[in-house]
Amino acid sequence: MRVGLYPGTFDPITLGHTDIIRRACALVDRLVIGVAVNTGKGPMFTLEERVAMVEAECAQLSRETGTEIVAHPFENLLIDCAHDVGAQIVIRGLRAVTDFEYEYQMVGMNRAIDDSVETVFLMAEAKYQAIASKLVKEIAKLGGDVSKFVPPSVKKQLLAKIG
Repeated sequence: MRVGLYPGTFDPITLGHTDIIRRACALVDRLVIGVAVNTGKGPMFTLEERVAMVEAECAQLSRETGTEIVAHPFENLLIDCAHDVGAQIVIRGLRAVTDFEYEYQMVGMNRAIDDSVETVFLMAEAKYQAIASKLVKEIAKLGGDVSKFVPPSVKKQLLAKIG
């Protein structure tokens, strides 16, 4: 069984994330969405809320693709998380050249720790390349419409969180 790990903070999950998840399903039999605790980023949503959003958004994707998709919170090294969930592949989404520079360094470090886990980069579809959770939160806080960037249920939760 091919197991992939798609890690991120998912604060909140966006249409860009779901695009990468959908496309990653073609590569693996089981896809684990690693929801990073990442308190250093000061997430807006709690870990539990982010895991619940990922599970809710991935349920339909799992049915559509036939790929098992599970959410897995983690706060250890990415390579250790990959071992914990039995992943042979780490899936990373790329939006721009700046993403690549950071991800390239991460791959090098991860391979130095354990070269048995491969990293696969997937480019976001053009219409999703500008979407970043940080920007979505800022737009929502300033009263902008985030409908083009997040699923409807996530928009509802985002607006409720902001008040």
